[in-house]
Amino acid sequence: MLNINDPKIHELLELQFKGGTKMLKDDAVQDILTGITNDEENSVSIIKCMLEGKTTDEEIAEETEIRLNIVRRVLYKLYDAGVASYKRSKDPETQWYTYSWKFEEKKISEILEKNYEKISRDLNESLEYEEENMFFICKSNDHRYNFEEASENNFTCGECGSALEYQDNSAIITELKELKKKID
Repeated sequence: MLNINDPKIHELLELQFKGGTKMLKDDAVQDILTGITNDEENSVSIIKCMLEGKTTDEEIAEETEIRLNIVRRVLYKLYDAGVASYKRSKDPETQWYTYSWKFEEKKISEILEKNYEKISRDLNESLEYEEENMFFICKSNDHRYNFEEASENNFTCGECGSALEYQDNSAIITELKELKKKID
């Protein structure tokens, strides 16, 4: 069930997608990027450098002072996730390949949209569950039971044996509806 107090949910609900380097300041975007690369320390500075016009891994490494192999590892992880793309060109003199990288901001937008959709689905499911059920709570351990579970246990807690008390969930329903309004 959706945890309506989860700060990540509120962060995503309040996030207004921004382009360029401004978007890198949003915690939700940073979480997505570091989740892809597993490199909290270097990811944002590498992407910021790309957005500021540095396109080759060597330029990015020089500008950020991050080791070239780390820059390449982060870039390839971003590429695997579809968040970065590259063009390969061959230097006619040295016959070496040069990779010019591009950060795909649109892909981040798509990921954020999927996150919104998941939150919206979870929110609707939670709201439906709360509205369609009656709840009872154990005052000893705060364990919550729906009516069916409570009646199966003769309205006693299955963990400690204490008597269950009716719980008014109207405040939870109101909060879920307010969150739903923010999404819509």
